[in-house]
Amino acid sequence: MIFRKEYLTLYAVTNRVHAVRESLYDQVKAALSGGVTCVQLREKYMDDDRLLEEAVKLRDLCHSFGVPLIVNDNVNVALEAGADGVHVGQEDADAGEIRKLAGRDFIIGVTAKTVEQAGRACDAGADYMGVGAVFPSPTKKGAIRITKEELRTICGSVDIPAVAIGGVNPENMAELKGCGMAGFAVVSAVFAADDVKAAAAALRGKAEEILREEEMFQEEK
Repeated sequence: MIFRKEYLTLYAVTNRVHAVRESLYDQVKAALSGGVTCVQLREKYMDDDRLLEEAVKLRDLCHSFGVPLIVNDNVNVALEAGADGVHVGQEDADAGEIRKLAGRDFIIGVTAKTVEQAGRACDAGADYMGVGAVFPSPTKKGAIRITKEELRTICGSVDIPAVAIGGVNPENMAELKGCGMAGFAVVSAVFAADDVKAAAAALRGKAEEILREEEMFQEEK
């Protein structure tokens, strides 16, 4: 699946701690039905066999909605499962090496918290950046925070698009207007909701509204 920046509009990152009343598969299906535009399988405590099993199931589910599946960190599982891409942190596999291994159409996302990291990701051939944490994150309590000014600077420093991540929810996402991101990554705002589909639909609407204003802001500059 060839990368398009529109996939970043509402980027859902899984966390099975929230899959209490239903399976991870059913939660992702509800999120897709609500309008998420990308799914990242991020389950740090699954072994490779279980992760592969989930990735294969979610790949087919995501593709039935025309949405890419990204696997967090584990390049081998992503490739074996036929996932559309992988997202790596600064201490994970190098984006340039992944590109050589996986080919041009494989989607590569890289976490970037500084302009320097963003530049390296761009030079290595990454398709997009994940930038944050932009708010206190209930999922990654020790995550390094970045300011709105830092988000704006990082987004404007390279040509590849960025998705803002970290504690994003319906109440605070509008605070990021004017920062230059191409979309919003969410975890608990979707998967911890009582009604996952409704939460995703509401967030998709808010995201699109903010990004329309973002485009107008950029055009006026």
